[in-house]
Amino acid sequence: MYFEFSDKVKDLQKRLTAFMYEHVYPSEAKFHEHTRSANRWQPVPVIEELKPKARALGLWNLFRPHGPDGLTNLEYAPLCEIMGRSHIGPEIFNCSAPDTGNMEVFERYASDELKKRWLEPLLDGTVRSCFAMTEPAVASSDATNIESSIVRDGAEYVINGRKWWTSGAGDSRCKVAIFMGKTDPSAPKHKQQSMIVVPMETPGVKIVRMLPVFGYDQAPHGHGEVLFENVRVPADHILLGEGRGFEIAQGRLGPGRIHHCMRLIGVAERAQESMCKRVKSRVAFGKTIAEQGSIRADIAASRIEIEQARLLVLKAAWMMDTVGNKAARAEIAMIKVVAPNVALRVLDRAIQAHGGAGVSDDFELASHWANSRTLRLADGPDEVHMESIAKLELQR
Repeated sequence: MYFEFSDKVKDLQKRLTAFMYEHVYPSEAKFHEHTRSANRWQPVPVIEELKPKARALGLWNLFRPHGPDGLTNLEYAPLCEIMGRSHIGPEIFNCSAPDTGNMEVFERYASDELKKRWLEPLLDGTVRSCFAMTEPAVASSDATNIESSIVRDGAEYVINGRKWWTSGAGDSRCKVAIFMGKTDPSAPKHKQQSMIVVPMETPGVKIVRMLPVFGYDQAPHGHGEVLFENVRVPADHILLGEGRGFEIAQGRLGPGRIHHCMRLIGVAERAQESMCKRVKSRVAFGKTIAEQGSIRADIAASRIEIEQARLLVLKAAWMMDTVGNKAARAEIAMIKVVAPNVALRVLDRAIQAHGGAGVSDDFELASHWANSRTLRLADGPDEVHMESIAKLELQR
């Protein structure tokens, strides 16, 4: 299967790549310096400086499929890969998780009033958001286990629950959460859950702690454990209606999963580049490391795996565009297993080639490894996707 991109997409690729080399990569050192400072939970100045420049060039909200200039999933894939090569890339272009998924939820399922209040500032990049689904007390890989409650009380809903891995909750700009909980525990299993919009300033919302990922607190974004205790929001903040939570989740997670996979291809590509540069510049036992047989085998294996993973991601994106997310569910599940595992293998080889420097923060490799490893769990663990793939294969 061969994918040919339009001139519009090729132009965006060219301009996006130029912006990354001119502005984003040179700014990474300032980003890391900020995240080690006492102000690390505040917005990063260098990122805020670059956002208007990206927006002025039309490199803004590229993920958004709606409207006359909207890109398909297939068209967005190579752009997402380019942005994913840097930790700070997606946010600079207002294409970072969980905001992209939340914006899609607001666009598809929210009332006009909620869109005006939350979608518009999110598209503008003036606020950020979080998605409160996973819970510490249950195995959230099976979302029917979720125990948080959403109870109607007159013109309001009362929300109680403890969530964790609520990405972005620690950001001072995070102003709204989309919360998943049970509205009717006696309903059929997949009709018990609902989603509701919760402004973070609502009384009863408390950030208990920020959770590190392999020692990285990932400030100023971070991942929070958040307590919702007798939180009251207006009844019109429910999305789509009671019992529609799973329906919304499937609509949200399909694009979210493929965006993660697209970015992971970029992570793997940058790790491969870093490894090649490193081994050509270092000498051991009388010759460059690039001349050593085992390293050459690692470079070749990484190239093969990256190309295979990219093609599968592009196929999944194409199927989402042409036959829909439901028909593409096997391919989406496959890439969600393949992409993080490929990225991890390529990163591991690159870390090995860098020696002691590879496990330090002098390069992006260690932090990329930590983030990529979490994506074997986030948006469904490997085991859940493997089970889905097996079921569909057996049915077929």
